[in-house]
Amino acid sequence: MMIHSLALPPSDAEVDAWLAVLTSAAAVDLPQLPPPSRVEVAGRLCVTPARGRPVLWTAGAGEGTDEGEGVAALLLFTEEGNTHTAFLDVLTVRPGARRRGVGTALWERVREELLADGRTSVAAMLDLGGPGQAFAEAMGFENVLSMAWYVQDVPAGDTAADRSAQPPATPGYELLTWYGLVPDAWAPAAAAAHAAMEDAPTGDMDERIQTWTPERLHTLQQLILDRGGDLITVAAVTPGGEVAAYTEIVLPDPQGTSALQYDTVVVPAHRGHGLGRAVKRHMAAQAAARHPQLRRIATTVADENGPMRAVNEALGYRRERGVGIYQIKL
Repeated sequence: MMIHSLALPPSDAEVDAWLAVLTSAAAVDLPQLPPPSRVEVAGRLCVTPARGRPVLWTAGAGEGTDEGEGVAALLLFTEEGNTHTAFLDVLTVRPGARRRGVGTALWERVREELLADGRTSVAAMLDLGGPGQAFAEAMGFENVLSMAWYVQDVPAGDTAADRSAQPPATPGYELLTWYGLVPDAWAPAAAAAHAAMEDAPTGDMDERIQTWTPERLHTLQQLILDRGGDLITVAAVTPGGEVAAYTEIVLPDPQGTSALQYDTVVVPAHRGHGLGRAVKRHMAAQAAARHPQLRRIATTVADENGPMRAVNEALGYRRERGVGIYQIKL
């Protein structure tokens, strides 16, 4: 078994080989989901993350451009307070190559990199009940935050474009929609609202929450755009210029049929007014109007986050599958 480190950015042929591994694995492990998009995969591999240093490996008998048997992607955080930990973004083995030691060989290379860089822990997001969970637990990982994927369908021919012209009533607040970067004039207020995410459940994760600034907000949003994605933010704002609530949606591939609901936050002082439902409802309408091919919006919510699960249920989200943040101390 040969493990190859990929130079950054990888070549087109290496991206194609990586995509082939992910596609074959997804067809077996998650056949109900749309296949991986090359736009999204290429963006994640070729554009340097804002939060750390990426390291990529492929497993196989030949060079990295040959048909691969497995792939692994590690993000070594460089942000203040998190240089002791990392995130294992991908460790996937092609179904036909499983139970041959490919995953173990990739994990040993990942572990060597972590220890050489002085990391004391690493986390990964894994689907519950799948091969990833069984493998991670065999390697010593533990579930430190139980969550689930929730999905909202966007029917073909939906009248979202008509509904988007009439935002839900939010007395005392105005709903604003921003495409791409949050405007400079609103960036400080939006960053302050992001700080309200600090009370979201994080379980026993070793990763520390970072301070939000306008600069950090724009940097992370720009990364989405640089990777070829589309970003929409809907915010409920006050007459005094405060962002009282917001939600974000990302299409990693703007031509694809799937979107990811990112953060949805209501600032504590403004809770109890239905703002969470209002911004998410308006977001779905705006996204469907901008992307008529959109058919599905997916998001993760921690099991212990009852209020957000209630909001999602009221908007028609259904629980699709369990997922967890798995972590190991080295």
